[in-house]
Amino acid sequence: MTAAKKMTARERWIITVVILGSAIVFLDTSVVSVALPRMGRELESKIFGVLEAQSYVYNGYLLTLSALLIPAGALSDRYGRKKLFVAGLVGFGVTSLLCGLAPSMETIIVARLFQGAAGAFLVPGSLAILTNAFEGEQRGRAFGLWAAASGAGVILGPVLAGVLINSVSWRAAFLINVPLTALALYPAIRHIEESRDESMEGSVDWMGSLTAILAVGGLTFGTIRGQEQNWQQPVAFVALIIGAVASIVFPMMILKRKNPLIRPELFRSRNFTVTNISTLLIYASIYLSGYLASLFVLGTLGYNEPAAGLSGAIASLLFTALSTKFGTLAGRYGPRWFMTVGPAILGLGLLLLARVPAESTPWILDFSDPETFLPSRGYLVDFLPGFALFGLGLAIFVAPLTTALMTSVPSKSAGAASAFNNAISRVGPQLAGALIFVAITASFYSGLAERLPELNVSDDSVRRNLSPLNTPASSVSERELEAARAESVKSFRI
Repeated sequence: MTAAKKMTARERWIITVVILGSAIVFLDTSVVSVALPRMGRELESKIFGVLEAQSYVYNGYLLTLSALLIPAGALSDRYGRKKLFVAGLVGFGVTSLLCGLAPSMETIIVARLFQGAAGAFLVPGSLAILTNAFEGEQRGRAFGLWAAASGAGVILGPVLAGVLINSVSWRAAFLINVPLTALALYPAIRHIEESRDESMEGSVDWMGSLTAILAVGGLTFGTIRGQEQNWQQPVAFVALIIGAVASIVFPMMILKRKNPLIRPELFRSRNFTVTNISTLLIYASIYLSGYLASLFVLGTLGYNEPAAGLSGAIASLLFTALSTKFGTLAGRYGPRWFMTVGPAILGLGLLLLARVPAESTPWILDFSDPETFLPSRGYLVDFLPGFALFGLGLAIFVAPLTTALMTSVPSKSAGAASAFNNAISRVGPQLAGALIFVAITASFYSGLAERLPELNVSDDSVRRNLSPLNTPASSVSERELEAARAESVKSFRI
């Protein structure tokens, strides 16, 4: 048996660059969740409510990222993966800087839309660059390093973000991307060789992407804005109409256009269709639970950012440690049972999280004080079991889902199928998030109105001071503070 060939310095640089490029895109979702509570307290908005603006900051990024993943992948294949990967790095660094320096919520929402667009050019090119740069055993090793680093990033990213936010500012969650993209830029230009698909024909379906943005964005914004304004402003209805029309037009475009965003023949496979429906629903639950749990533990229960970042580590550890095992089992026995049992266990974990009481003791982690390293009883009893089941459910479900997806279409369509599934996984949180926003805000403000009948909960100033899942303003009374905490706990359970 011959010894494995050692990687050259150039090959190590390629792997490092690709890991950095793809990791910052995926991490920005979980990292920003930890930053949202402070962002809501420190940034003013003349247009949006606190939770409303936080929803746009979170979902705006996912909107453009999901809608542009497929055309970005096609452009990379046609015009050069290195060229567009480098452009994505530059764009992500610039938009991260704009987010970090944003003077208002409105500014950061717009910057996040462009940040998601830049991220769309980093994700599809990453694995394609590795595929082109390595062969045989070295390629498998490169993919393994990429996967391991991605798993470690999922675990450590929120913790690092929590430390930076707590010790510096929420702006550090965005500004940290600037040196990371700068670090990756030079070796990307120097060491990655250009590659493209010379046989690629047809045009990129930009109209399909725009229609998808209007469909998802219109429905999401219209629902959230309408609820926030008690359905008194026409802009919400206009957005909903645009979203509804675009939702009808989108499948018609897929059927009629010569080079559609996704080929309609893929949906002739029942397994492909069912797998993507499962992805839409389950990933909506995954993303939303992380986003809302971060707001809840920080804004309602009083955790500090390092503790909040570390609170979900058990789920990430279980997912990273067990995913390969369940992926192997799914390949041996088929994915069906794993795709059934995994979501059930994940759902059980969410049910446990929904029982968290208002008096749950917060965890305040201070790295200079070893006594705080041990989590609070509130975390151990109220959160750890739920997060553990959540991570176990993810591990059972995700790899078999990928197996089901890749075996549901011909090998020549694997790239398109994977890109569509990747995009659909980020659409679910936006659509479901709009409905959850309605439920949370309706529950919170109706409960406040019952507890504090002297308050006009429709007044904008009241809504800025008392927002669901967020820490009330310092100017509110003790009675209002207690009422807001109790109602935030109740609305979180929804």
